[in-house]
Amino acid sequence: MPKIRTHELILMGMLTGILFMGQVILAFLPNIEIVTLLILLYTLIFGRKVFLIVYTFVLLEGIFYGFGLWWINYLYVWSVLVVIALIFRTQRSSLFWSIVVGFFGLFFGALCAIPYFFISGPAAAFSYWIAGIPYDIIHCIGNAGLCLILFNPGYYILNKLYTRVLSE
Repeated sequence: MPKIRTHELILMGMLTGILFMGQVILAFLPNIEIVTLLILLYTLIFGRKVFLIVYTFVLLEGIFYGFGLWWINYLYVWSVLVVIALIFRTQRSSLFWSIVVGFFGLFFGALCAIPYFFISGPAAAFSYWIAGIPYDIIHCIGNAGLCLILFNPGYYILNKLYTRVLSE
């Protein structure tokens, strides 16, 4: 992992808190969330260092909500998003990222069905995934819409903040 400076670590801690707070505040809405957009933006700004934010967030989720099977999903599902964002890191189009996070939301349930495949077999995993498709559609639309609206201002603000922290 690349070296992290003290100012950068403090910023990452604050952004992790914002990520967690955003998830908790929007938890009452089924599959409408800000986490995907924030992890995308954080990845574009911090690169591979974002894994520290992601796994701290996942740990906070487990502490707050309890450590269940869903928690294991979060260990790899958010990493999939980070890897996708790292691959296309030079892309700055809000339309491009809206499509990416829309598809991510659409396939979120399929990704979360993976442990059921190993625990209970293919039929259980398939059933889990199919039952969640209406929520995955909502997730897709919510992710794409939020990204279209908030990607450019979010990237601008975070990039400016990060540049300022690095200059100190």
